[in-house]
Amino acid sequence: MGKKATKAADNMYYLARCEAAETNADFSSREKAAELVGIDRTRLARIELDTIVPYPEEVKAMAKAYNTPELNNSFCARECPLGRSSVSEVDIVDFDRLALKVLGSLKDIDTLRASLIAISEDGIISEDERPAFQDILDSLEKISTNAKALKLWAIKNIHIKEEDV
Repeated sequence: MGKKATKAADNMYYLARCEAAETNADFSSREKAAELVGIDRTRLARIELDTIVPYPEEVKAMAKAYNTPELNNSFCARECPLGRSSVSEVDIVDFDRLALKVLGSLKDIDTLRASLIAISEDGIISEDERPAFQDILDSLEKISTNAKALKLWAIKNIHIKEEDV
């Protein structure tokens, strides 16, 4: 890629385009990238410079063109008014680290299952059961986040279609 846009250096959309440019020189140029993504060049520049928030459709188009499915997740977790309170941002790392994170989050699944059964036996979550129930919810969130990261890694690196995962 030619010169780096210092004002956009930490923008996730700019960084995704830079990553895509490593394997496709067409993304080295904002003009060509905008054409391939289907976004006006000046709009893409404003998105990369953080002067405007992209529309979800634009994020989806960039994620697909740049082969960075994590953009969709990051948009939902950081910028979407609804997603900010309900979507956890995932960190896509190497496969071996992701696999270990998934396995680590699943190691206590039998304990979680037993605890959930014990809490739900009477159909009521009592005050003394609330901390254990919160631990269950926290563990399930960790499992969910790690599973999402592994799914995004598969979509990005071995080109599994999102609807197939």
